[in-house]
Amino acid sequence: MNRFVQYALTALPALLPLAPAAHAADPGVLHIYNWTDYTSADLLKKFTKETGIKVTLDTYDSNETLLAKLKAGGSGYDMIMVSNDFVKIFIDQKLIQPVDASSMPNFHYLDPRWQKRDWDPTAAYTVPWQWGTTSFVYDTKVYPGTVDSMATLFTPPAVFKGKIGMLGSPSEVINFALADQGAQPCSSDPKLMKATLALLEAQKPFVKVYNSDAIDDRMVSGETTMSMSYSGGAARMRQKIPTIRYVYPKEGVVGWMDNLAVPVGAPDLENAKKFMNFMMDPQNAALETEFAQYQNAVPDSAKYLPASITQAPEFNPPANEKIVFSPGCGVQATKSFDRIWTLLRQ
Repeated sequence: MNRFVQYALTALPALLPLAPAAHAADPGVLHIYNWTDYTSADLLKKFTKETGIKVTLDTYDSNETLLAKLKAGGSGYDMIMVSNDFVKIFIDQKLIQPVDASSMPNFHYLDPRWQKRDWDPTAAYTVPWQWGTTSFVYDTKVYPGTVDSMATLFTPPAVFKGKIGMLGSPSEVINFALADQGAQPCSSDPKLMKATLALLEAQKPFVKVYNSDAIDDRMVSGETTMSMSYSGGAARMRQKIPTIRYVYPKEGVVGWMDNLAVPVGAPDLENAKKFMNFMMDPQNAALETEFAQYQNAVPDSAKYLPASITQAPEFNPPANEKIVFSPGCGVQATKSFDRIWTLLRQ
């Protein structure tokens, strides 16, 4: 998942310049590959100060991009972030290596429900980074009507023509469209796939862009007035434009968790493990949450967070809201999704 907060890399003296395509082993450097604008600069500076390990940061915009990068080989990264629905794919394709997270000193700080996750039941490969939900936002100043259904996004009022932002990830967009139809994620049923393509093609004239980058910027500037969004991003938008509202549709929202993982062939496994353990410390987890405004897996971090975050509506889904953590899609579903995406983007 892409979780966007922007900062200027030129303002980060503790970071090295953006990393090249591949890196040689360097015991004094941690090479991170993370979602675009999703990493606290203060967090990385704190890690460097405490460990002496410098950090380079490269970014990507979808799990599909990350997968392609690692399958091509020779990435040279020590640390990546993999969304829950892609973890099994990365394990099965032998793209990430075991780290035995449960043996790390700070593992006990994790919420028990996140110590054993469906996508990594024994914490053999991953450590939780951030979690949240995917839904959509709209500007109530532009459309004051009631919005409580995904139908408003996929069959929008005329006022949103050419003003909707959709994510750039096939799996996220198509699974969301499946939910609008009352279907389960990762379906590959031909009739349902045909209906999904028709739904997205009918929506297309309303869509300004299919892009997971700069979601916040487009909504705040008014370039888009409705957009698929992640919960933390929605909170940041609302803080800038109070009329922006994050929708909890009656169909439910998609839950996700991004996970720290180490690629096979990483130049420095030990540096990566140090960062994983560092991120399970409550104060460090809070530092990242305060920056990105997504939930973390460390309950004790709450004492270090302001009420403006812990009490935000985007941070606290309604008790009766349906949250579905999408499974990793199988080969057939992935092929179907790729076909739909190709046809949609023509």
